[in-house]
Amino acid sequence: MFNTFKEKLKNTISKLSKKIENETLTEESTKADTIDEIKRDDLVEEIKEHADKGVGFFNKVKEKIITKKLSKEQFNELFWDLELLLLENNVAVEVVEKIKEDLSKTIIEKQLQRSKIEDLIRDSLRNSIISLFDVEQINLLEKIKEKRPYVICFVGINGTGKTTSIAKVAYFLKQKNITTVISASDTFRAAAIKQLETHGERLGVKVIKHDYGSDPSAVAFDSRVFAKAKNIDVVLIDTAGRQHSNVNLMSELEKINRVVKPDLKIFVGESITGNDVVLQLNEFNKKIGIDAIILSKTDIDDRGGAMISATYVTKKPIIFLGCGQNYEDLKKFNKEELIKNLFE
Repeated sequence: MFNTFKEKLKNTISKLSKKIENETLTEESTKADTIDEIKRDDLVEEIKEHADKGVGFFNKVKEKIITKKLSKEQFNELFWDLELLLLENNVAVEVVEKIKEDLSKTIIEKQLQRSKIEDLIRDSLRNSIISLFDVEQINLLEKIKEKRPYVICFVGINGTGKTTSIAKVAYFLKQKNITTVISASDTFRAAAIKQLETHGERLGVKVIKHDYGSDPSAVAFDSRVFAKAKNIDVVLIDTAGRQHSNVNLMSELEKINRVVKPDLKIFVGESITGNDVVLQLNEFNKKIGIDAIILSKTDIDDRGGAMISATYVTKKPIIFLGCGQNYEDLKKFNKEELIKNLFE
């Protein structure tokens, strides 16, 4: 994860810090090696400040002389390389603007010390990115305890690994001794129903299905009734992949929403699609209201822009990351781990 982006970010931070040094810190410290070159008022102030601290006066003077302020115009020009890197790695424009604003508050018109510029930029970026995930988190296991059955509906466009993600969630819950039933509400693809049945057999999970072409909301409703009758903890509803622009299919999702009233609606999107997944999220959220996000294929995503952008743009938390083909290849999203992978 982040392999390409991480290395490029490190190089860009270093490049940006050097540009700032060259732009603002052009005076040589050796210019002020004598007291005669220091204003008398500054001299008195420095002597009073450091006389009892054992701090070298001339070292302090050197530091002051090689620090200057960066103007807004200079910052905007220098930020371009970093801005371009973020956009190239699928970071949403809204996120780039936020990072730029946060960094500008740290740098513009501030006293910058040559030896600390790179650390300053890195720390600002780290803090800015981690703040992108400051939304209300969802503790799925705690939510499930609130009612039985707890109904989760999975939505997304075609080919994002939605059905596989459902199987992974079923496996995850099974490891926690939570029982599940799967609703095969993607009735437009016979292969989807068969795929779910295969997963169900492997996992020991019941799959509720109707005939090909049946009403998806009816399958979901029957699954909830079955779960209630059998004291099953969670209903996992699979739905047909669809483009948000497909009016008829989006109307079917709205019908499932009305009939079953899911407790949680999870959007499943591919991390590798970058900005597209953020656009899809926004559209699905407008239509049916999304509660949480699963990003699939994060193990082959060298850019990571979707992961960085999705929560900030939609204000919805990422709860799981798909990171492989096996059932156990589903991990809880952890923003601290993301920051570690990106900066360390």
